[in-house]
Order: sequence, then C-alpha cells, then structure tokens
Amino acid sequence: MLRELVATNVFVFTSELYAQVTAGAILTPEGAIVIDTLPFPVETQEIVQFIEGRHGLPVKYVVNTHYHADHTYGTSLFKNAQVVGHRLTRELLDGPGREGLKAAQRTARELASVEICLPEVVFDEGVMNLHLGGVTLQMWHMPGHSPDSIVCKVKGENILFAADTVMPVPFFADGSWEDTVNSLESLRGGNYESIVQGHGEVILRGEIDARLEEDLYYLHTIRRRVEEIVEAGEGPEALSTIDIEECGKSRIALNGIVQQLHATNVEVLYRQLLAERDGTRPGQGQGVARENVEAG
Repeated sequence: MLRELVATNVFVFTSELYAQVTAGAILTPEGAIVIDTLPFPVETQEIVQFIEGRHGLPVKYVVNTHYHADHTYGTSLFKNAQVVGHRLTRELLDGPGREGLKAAQRTARELASVEICLPEVVFDEGVMNLHLGGVTLQMWHMPGHSPDSIVCKVKGENILFAADTVMPVPFFADGSWEDTVNSLESLRGGNYESIVQGHGEVILRGEIDARLEEDLYYLHTIRRRVEEIVEAGEGPEALSTIDIEECGKSRIALNGIVQQLHATNVEVLYRQLLAERDGTRPGQGQGVARENVEAG
C-alpha cells in the first residue's frame, strides 16, 4: 500500500495489489473519517494501524462511495465506526454485494474474513454534511459509474474524493453513459485543489480542467463511433476497431487494465443502441458483469 499526504491531515492510500484502488482518511482531534477502503484486508489493516496505532485516533466514520467490492470489502475492519453512504448503496450491498462476496470467497482465500457492512447513516438527495473535529465533509449523489455513486468534498481544503466517478478511463458498465457525462459535466468549474480518483494518481489543480475535457471527449467519441457501427448494420466484431488511443485515452494506465474497461464500455453502448433501435430496453449494466475482486 502507498500513502500520500495531499493536505493537512488528509491522506490518500493506494492499493499495490489491485488496480491502484484508492481510499482516503481525514484526521481530526476528535477522530478520523475514512473514505472507501482497499480491496484486500491486508492493505486495509495497514490503514487501521496508521490511524489507530500510529496516530492514536478512533475511526468515527467510514464512507462507502458506492457498493463495488474493491471499495467496500475493508469496511468491516473498522469495528466501532459508523458506516455512511447513499440509500442505494445500502440496498445494493444487501443484494448484489452479498452475492458477489460469496462468489469471490470461493476462489480468493484472502477474502475469507470479509463481511458486508451496510451503511447505517444514509441519504438520498441534496448534500449531506458530516462534521467531525472542525472538519466538514460534503457528500452528494453522482451516478454514472454505478447508480449509487457519490463524491465527497473536504470543505475548506476543497479536495474532492471523486471515487470511480473519475477514473483513468470513465467506466459505466454498471451505470449509464448519460449519467456519467452529466456527472463529469457538473464537476466543471468546481475550482478544486485536487481530485482523488477511485483508481490511480491524484489529479492536481492545474490538470483538472484538461482532464475533465479529456474524459468527456472520450465518452462522446466512443458514442459516435458505436453509433456509426450500429447504423452501418455491423456486428459486435467491429467494436475492436474503436481504438482507445484514438478516443483520447492511454492504453497503459492502470497497468493496461483500461483496455479491458474500454472494451466493456463500447460493448455496453453497442447493446444499448441496438436495444434502442429495436425498441427494447436493456437492464442495468447491460448484462455486463460488475467489478469484482480477484485473487492476485
């Protein structure tokens, strides 16, 4: 696990075991707020030790930005913390989340001790403010990557923990292309000091505007290219001609995992546009499997 100080008493932790997943911690005199966890207990336990052991602070709150396994499987290690999240996060953890954990535990011994922890404090619309030790964390719904996704802003420091709303390549297989575009558009002009992605490096102030433009360009480009394939009556094999770099994104980010994410994005769009053409409606995630944690 890597640890980075991004502002006074605000830390980002990055997994070295799975897809550069990030988590955060805000330390205050009254305790700590943890934003997401890392996929495997061994790395999340390092966060526990850093906060409770090294700094002698209790973790008061754990915020789940969305229900996906790679951001929630460490929640149960914070024994005395209240879990906070969107209403949909609680519902999805209690259904698909439990099913996904059972499946993952059959092949990943590292996950044997993981338990699903449902958010106890939930919100639905508007901005939820969490106050602790002179720090205010603001949270609001930002669907797209998944239907329950939220983002968290450290007020005062103006640092945005964007979770998987912002990734090295936008990924919407469990959400929607339209919501992803709308959410990224809404982040424009936020004047953030930095944005913490759900995977990968922290985006610094001078890079944010260009990065959001790049993400939106990617989304609109793949939409246009998939529309062309559908209108031409071509089959799904034509999707391989949509090159990630021609759409404005690097193929090497996250050790090449973005290639797989990109391929899934165009497949999801292809199925959606075919369904619209044929007058049917695909289900959530377009039948594509959700993110899961694999033993590695």
